[in-house]
Amino acid sequence: MNTSDIVFLSALIFVAALLYSSVGHGGASGYLAAMALFGLAPAVMKPTALSLNIFVAAIATIRFHRAKCFSWSIFFPFAVTSIPLAFLGGALSLPNPVYRQIVGIVLLFAAFQLFRYTQRATKITAKAIPFFRAVLLGAGIGLLSGLTGVGGGIFLSPLLLFMGWADARQTAGVSAAFILVNSTAGILGHLSGVKSLPDAIPFLACAAVLGGIIGSGLGSRQFSNMTIRRLLALVLVVAGLKFMFA
Repeated sequence: MNTSDIVFLSALIFVAALLYSSVGHGGASGYLAAMALFGLAPAVMKPTALSLNIFVAAIATIRFHRAKCFSWSIFFPFAVTSIPLAFLGGALSLPNPVYRQIVGIVLLFAAFQLFRYTQRATKITAKAIPFFRAVLLGAGIGLLSGLTGVGGGIFLSPLLLFMGWADARQTAGVSAAFILVNSTAGILGHLSGVKSLPDAIPFLACAAVLGGIIGSGLGSRQFSNMTIRRLLALVLVVAGLKFMFA
């Protein structure tokens, strides 16, 4: 990559990190889409996205936790199975275009439903989470996370909101921690891929960290629940289009 490519890609990484971290996400879908625009090889894209995800999700986790937007009782049943399955998924490759189309359609449908949900009351009384259902769902999300190189927040966030298991701020806080542990497990499962990180990774990491600091600060303390839902809907649209066309 030449200097201009690195600068432009870093700018896209910054924007993705800012937007995604504002809703508790690490931004992997955005990073993958940005890297696809520059024709980076899949062997480079997956470990790079997971690595940047770890930086941004760690910042978002701290910010949302300090803002009292995190719940262990919501996080644990999903994470307990997602972590080992994300490790397994990270060790596997899935060059399946049909799968990418299906995931893209699911994310776009989730975005549509989530935007409709913004017309409802912004405050909800969270329902109890069925433990075994959460364990099974966590396993599936973890496997998808490791396979695709995303942290799983794009799957967990709409699920928590649609089922009434968490409000928007709790969803953002739990998703940030969920993405952090899954991205870490995924990169450990794909440890050999770290050798494929691009030479520009320091610049990309700095851009992601800066975007994560700004975005998570806005999301954890300044944005309303409705704003977070609408931003999440936008994030899902971007992610869905990325899976279908990138």
